[in-house]
Amino acid sequence: MTFTAALALTATVLSAPAAVAAAPPEGAYWHTRAVTTSTHPWRFGTRSHPYALLETSVTEEWTTPAGKAWHGYRELATRPASPADKKAWQRDGSPARWGKSIDGKIVKLSGEHSKGHVGPVRQERDQFRLAEQWLTYEEVQRLPADPELLRDWLTRAARVSRVPEKLVESWVTSVLPSLLHRLPAPKEVRAAAREALLKSPNVRAGGAAKDSLGRSGAVVVINQTHETRGQKTVIQHRLIIDTGRMVLLAQSQKATHNGKPAPDMSYDETLTRVGWTNSPPTVPALP
Repeated sequence: MTFTAALALTATVLSAPAAVAAAPPEGAYWHTRAVTTSTHPWRFGTRSHPYALLETSVTEEWTTPAGKAWHGYRELATRPASPADKKAWQRDGSPARWGKSIDGKIVKLSGEHSKGHVGPVRQERDQFRLAEQWLTYEEVQRLPADPELLRDWLTRAARVSRVPEKLVESWVTSVLPSLLHRLPAPKEVRAAAREALLKSPNVRAGGAAKDSLGRSGAVVVINQTHETRGQKTVIQHRLIIDTGRMVLLAQSQKATHNGKPAPDMSYDETLTRVGWTNSPPTVPALP
């Protein structure tokens, strides 16, 4: 028996009798659509009037119950990051394309939307991937619906994946949010993932909030600090969860490196679709 098969078997034993049939899929594809924005780490314009640019993209994923997957991607128009940046951009002649940063670093940015693309995902197996393990649809349905048993399953998955022991706890915490959108896990399993998160070190509830679309949800805040050779990186990962459907509405990450903002590690993401669909894969539409 392979490690993955052993883990899947354990999930079955812990969560439900093997004789219980998995709930049938509610559509042809498990579908997610996310709009992500981030500030480009470099500056543009002139040294006397520099400005920051905001990059936005749309990403979509479709996966059949049999595990075949498609990926769609589209870059949206790059624009000044703030009103102050817009003024500096206007002083720069309001360019619609950028080829170099102030420091002469080569880039390829456009103020127009790209055409986008969609295509099949080439992966090792036509299955769902969780915690470095390949699972069938039926195995995903039988993941533990108890927070402690789910955390135990993921902890063993970490050790199977040879995650260093001192990193197992934080690794499990980083995996749990994926159950809120990436896989067609039952609602009870998604609820267990949220509860397991809230019981994790350096994780706290953050009250209620609305995402960029005005949807209300419960906030979960994950704080992480990494120190290596005198270099300190602090990351705050913020989730907004629809506790009715128990799916992720939005997530953001803010990072600092040695006390300074780290835009290359920071982003905001809104998930506009999480769930089953019968609509086939297509190039992501404009928001």
